[in-house]
Amino acid sequence: MSNPPHDPLPIAQVPVGELLGRELEARDWSQADFAAVLDRPTQFVSEIITGKKEITRESAAQIGAALGHTAEYWLNLQDQYLLAEQSKNKNTQVKLDEVRRRARLNDKGPIQLLMKRGFLTGTTLDALEAEVKELFELDSLDDEPRFAAAARRTNRSGDISSLQRTWVACIRREARKFPPQDRYSAKRLRKLAGALSRTLKSAADFEDLPNQLRAVGVRLVYVESLPGAKIDGCAMLVDGYPVIGLSGRGKRLDKVLFTVLHEIAHILLDHVDSEHLIVEGLDDVQSNETGWEKDADSEATQWVFPHGMPDVPARIGAHWVNQTAAELGVARIVIVGHLQHRRRLDWRTTLAKNAPSVSGALEAWE
Repeated sequence: MSNPPHDPLPIAQVPVGELLGRELEARDWSQADFAAVLDRPTQFVSEIITGKKEITRESAAQIGAALGHTAEYWLNLQDQYLLAEQSKNKNTQVKLDEVRRRARLNDKGPIQLLMKRGFLTGTTLDALEAEVKELFELDSLDDEPRFAAAARRTNRSGDISSLQRTWVACIRREARKFPPQDRYSAKRLRKLAGALSRTLKSAADFEDLPNQLRAVGVRLVYVESLPGAKIDGCAMLVDGYPVIGLSGRGKRLDKVLFTVLHEIAHILLDHVDSEHLIVEGLDDVQSNETGWEKDADSEATQWVFPHGMPDVPARIGAHWVNQTAAELGVARIVIVGHLQHRRRLDWRTTLAKNAPSVSGALEAWE
């Protein structure tokens, strides 16, 4: 039984070809002798020793077998030397430093997507780093956004994700572009909330919604959801005034309407302040089990159905849905969506076919 290969201790950084030459000298082998052992041309051995050819996995295995080492030993010697030489190359180190800086930026958020959407426009690393610090409200790239800490204190399901944090940062920046001119009025906001389900009955009705909220001192902002963020809306204070952010996820009129009402409820219930920020996906079961979420849901539902939902028949048809929507003064998809949420209707029901999308109206908001 043969003994397993044994690797000597690591050697100082020397070209692997030179080390191989020393091994052959120690054995009094010529290059031709070694080539014959490997069943390779003499030129093959010569090119490795002179550094003209790199050792491959196959040749490392053969050299190791001939000299009583492992293939990894020779590959590691070669890599150690090449990496040591690379570390001395100033141009290479500059490029590696740029890679580290780009990776550091990407830890903050999806930089390429933010550039594609126009939130970042810098063409140099210095410019991008400055823009990222401004977007996330950072003094240093080593810091965590203060609003992320506020979100963590509030959202009981845990830290918000990097994508959600990025989306919130975009909402905050957009909110600052056009702050509300009127002072915030909880009384007027509550009155507006009670009327929205009866005034927002078509996609076109959503076009003026930011102005209606601005008139009561609330800034409403739309930033399209980032892929994988799983976020519907947020509620927070920015520079002292209430802000509601919408992602438009789902795009359906009833879903966006309920998200608006839900976030308004958080504001009116004093769930947001300088130390608390709501970020949520309304289909997040774990998050929606908290007291604050149940209270906000209850308040929003009360605005849609101030006198309660009429009795629902065992067999729900289009005629009943249309009649109920007309009696309550709401869009028919609001009735369908409510019944789907209560699991009285399947999510694939034909009653939801051709549900109105408000994506066009949201994209037109400033």
